[in-house]
Amino acid sequence: MKKLLLQTVLIISALAAATAPAYSQCYEEDGKYYNLDGTPCTNTVVSAVPFLRIVSDARSGGMGDVGIGLSPDANAIHFNASKLVFAEEGLAMSATYTPWLRALGLNDVYLAYLTGYYKIDDLQAIGFGLRYFSLGSIQFTDQNGEPLVPGRPNEFEITGAYARKLSDKFAASLSAKFIYSNLAAGQQVDGGEVIEPGIAGAADIAFTYRTPIDMQNGDSELTLGVAFTNLGSKISYTNSIVRDFLPANMGIGGAWKMDLDDYNSLTIAADVNKLMVPTPCQDSTCEDLDNNNVFDYREQSGISGVFSSFNDAPEGFSEELKELMYSVGVEYWYDEQFAVRAGYFSEHVQKGGRRFFTVGLGLKYNIFGLNFSYLIPTTNQRNPLDNTLRFSLLFDFGDLSDQ
Repeated sequence: MKKLLLQTVLIISALAAATAPAYSQCYEEDGKYYNLDGTPCTNTVVSAVPFLRIVSDARSGGMGDVGIGLSPDANAIHFNASKLVFAEEGLAMSATYTPWLRALGLNDVYLAYLTGYYKIDDLQAIGFGLRYFSLGSIQFTDQNGEPLVPGRPNEFEITGAYARKLSDKFAASLSAKFIYSNLAAGQQVDGGEVIEPGIAGAADIAFTYRTPIDMQNGDSELTLGVAFTNLGSKISYTNSIVRDFLPANMGIGGAWKMDLDDYNSLTIAADVNKLMVPTPCQDSTCEDLDNNNVFDYREQSGISGVFSSFNDAPEGFSEELKELMYSVGVEYWYDEQFAVRAGYFSEHVQKGGRRFFTVGLGLKYNIFGLNFSYLIPTTNQRNPLDNTLRFSLLFDFGDLSDQ
């Protein structure tokens, strides 16, 4: 019964985030907005299919979710596909598994991610990704509590990427995505409207600049990257003309790798991310110029919403800054075979309040690599990854051709 209740809440929450009008119940005072208890107004930016933004790679998961500027591997396609042309190996694959809500006793909710790349030559690379999010098994019921046909809600994303060097130090990439979200297909909402699977298309655009930096005690390398992800159409689960935004995101990041000697290396990395999704309006700022009971900000196109997301916060520029998410991480390698990692992720309390430390380990032998990560929350807010061990498997097949 506990499992059924939790998963029912999970599905309802996902549908509510994707289909319900989102605005905060706050009051205004001197140009600022406050919750009813007097605390700063909670005004979280929401979107449909948030599973697209879940970091599944255990390497990045052990470094506070950084990844835009890290040295490239098969998981680069999630953060910044343009890094693939700088990869040392010609062919690599990765498989990751992320249990979800395991601390709440759910054993069949998980995210699986399969990625890989192939370097066509020194200037070009192609990549692919398959992301699958299972929300477990759920027994749907009608308004009277009578059981209906059981369902297994799920979502997946298929991605293809092309990356190319534009110079020895600069590269760009373009990725195309197909997104499928089946949360409660065949069920009915109020009014008898039937829920259907949501389908959307999106694209990623990314750039990477990498340059060596001379050091007295050894070599070092600086990598800077910027990535615009999930840019595309909107999505809907019903026949409603009002569709919901994808989790479009702008990320800027960098990583500085230092070779301390022949056996030891250290990487320091940081990312800043911002969802390019319109901020929910407040009562005094909500507009419905066409009087159709839908706020105008929700009727923008996907691309229009991306541009408006930089100047639509009810409290102005100060609130826009609160929408930035920060990640920092460090990685130490010994002899390119054993790694220790740590990181921290921070999000403003008015925009979700996620804050947590992460730790991780990495092992590599010949063509095989294995990464682990563990999340430690630093607030009372529950995290879906509380008390959860994530892992990734990597295979660098380029070593076979060398042998």
